[in-house]
Amino acid sequence: MEYIKIKNIDDPLFVQFYSLMKEIFPKEEVLDFELWREPLIDPSIRMFVAVDEGKVVGATEYRYYPDMNIAMTDFTLIGQEGKGIGIFLAKNRLEDLNRLAAEHGKKIRGMFAEIYNPYKVEAIPFGGVSAMNPYVRREVLSHMGYQKLNFSYVHPSWLDDGGAVSGLDLCFLPFDSEITSLSGGFIAEFLSTYYSVLEKKPAEWLKMIQILQDKEKIELVAI
Repeated sequence: MEYIKIKNIDDPLFVQFYSLMKEIFPKEEVLDFELWREPLIDPSIRMFVAVDEGKVVGATEYRYYPDMNIAMTDFTLIGQEGKGIGIFLAKNRLEDLNRLAAEHGKKIRGMFAEIYNPYKVEAIPFGGVSAMNPYVRREVLSHMGYQKLNFSYVHPSWLDDGGAVSGLDLCFLPFDSEITSLSGGFIAEFLSTYYSVLEKKPAEWLKMIQILQDKEKIELVAI
């Protein structure tokens, strides 16, 4: 299996990936095809696909923010079962992030991820791939060390229609065992930066950001 970086939407591997993503993810989580063009030329966005015998079978997109010294996993997509795609992507992603942090003379602090909470929303089929089942993913990510930031979370829809998407938790994987909380201001700053590409922010999200800015700390708790 190969770990290949995607740099533009004209790459045939991107076309394969996008088709797979539409099969797996809910539509409100899928950015319009053409809207990927600019993000993919942004060097801070790391988009890789897992390719097995010329076919895209998985993908991950993530970012490293050197000023905040944290990363964000945008998504992990597993298209087939029984190939070890998840661990392959996670291993290569971590190696890449550690290298990026080292280039800035740092040791990465941790990584954010939005994780579906199947106890809050009705089951999402995720293309019928068991490895993408929210119950399974949640347990796997918990074993990897992800913890939930203890506040009620919503995010703006990637359809950029002003809608609020719920049913997820904002989680964090600390790379230092002494990290047991994050400041609300830090979380608000990160989310404001991360979602700056979307013009239409729902009222629920704006209210959440305001509440976070007033919180000294947000505890990390078990998923």
